[in-house]
Amino acid sequence: MSEKKIRLSDIANELGVTASTVSRALQDHPRISDSTKEAVVKKAEELNYQYNNIAAALRKGTSNLLGILVPTADRNFFSSIIRGVEELANDTGYNVVICQSYDSFEKEKKNINALLEAQVDGILASIAMETADYAHYQKVLDSNIPLIFYDRVNPSLHTSSVVVDDYRGAYQVVEHLVDQGCSRIAHFAGEQHINIYQERLRGYKDALKAHDLPVDEQLIIKNKLKLDSGSEAMKQLLSLSNPPDAIFSASDYAAIGAIQVLKEKNIDVPGQIAVAGFSNEQFTSLVDPPLTTIDQQTNKMGKMAAELFFQQMKSKEQEFEPQQKVLEPKLITRASTLKKR
Repeated sequence: MSEKKIRLSDIANELGVTASTVSRALQDHPRISDSTKEAVVKKAEELNYQYNNIAAALRKGTSNLLGILVPTADRNFFSSIIRGVEELANDTGYNVVICQSYDSFEKEKKNINALLEAQVDGILASIAMETADYAHYQKVLDSNIPLIFYDRVNPSLHTSSVVVDDYRGAYQVVEHLVDQGCSRIAHFAGEQHINIYQERLRGYKDALKAHDLPVDEQLIIKNKLKLDSGSEAMKQLLSLSNPPDAIFSASDYAAIGAIQVLKEKNIDVPGQIAVAGFSNEQFTSLVDPPLTTIDQQTNKMGKMAAELFFQQMKSKEQEFEPQQKVLEPKLITRASTLKKR
């Protein structure tokens, strides 16, 4: 049998005051005495009263809730961004509502609708891998709710964003591989409608051209960039009559999949084939050999996205202009690419 839901009137009856007094006390209204506020809060806790955030948001015009949409929270990349957002938001009196799209377009749309229904004051989002239609994000903007993209963005929408310089990061990796003596460098590329994978592919190609190396389309494999995707791509490349001597993966996960295959076939990493990833996931320093990768300053990215939200909240609508923040990537060289000379 379910317990009775406690209402404002129940607290009011217990204290001998009106329901409107209880409501104002819970909202810290200046006309309510401190002693009454203290009594109301104490009684609300005794009765296990559940505060109705949506109703309060409608009354106040603000909910002090910030929604963050991540493709998945179990990757260090996104969990670090969440930490950055929460550190700043909590210090400012905001609670963070976390939703996961699992890279599904349909799940992403449902999450956006749920956050809007929860009356969040703003949404920070990284676009799902499947998403190619952005009408649900336009709905957020049409509702005059601040929307800030981070990492995976859509430049066509009139909103702020925080990204790392993916082009520069990819360029740095390829340049490093060339410096290590590699001349036939393959690339695991992601879905090309996603901005970050477009930029990483562009950086890869431009770095090859800058070092007078050919761009061989046989060495560019577009996939989901998961562990098994990397394994399959590595097998495909090894079947070529002239296999690569290095792999640059746009994801650490696919890079690890490649290393697993190379180990199974007793191919030395990096002696015969060097392998580099992108994102500096937590496991990259723990695998054997440790993986060369790009650090994307994720904690800082989360804080900057939250800062952009608070700036927009403080600005008058007509004065606010979207801002695009670009973080510098940091190449972390490890044993997976450092050839013995």
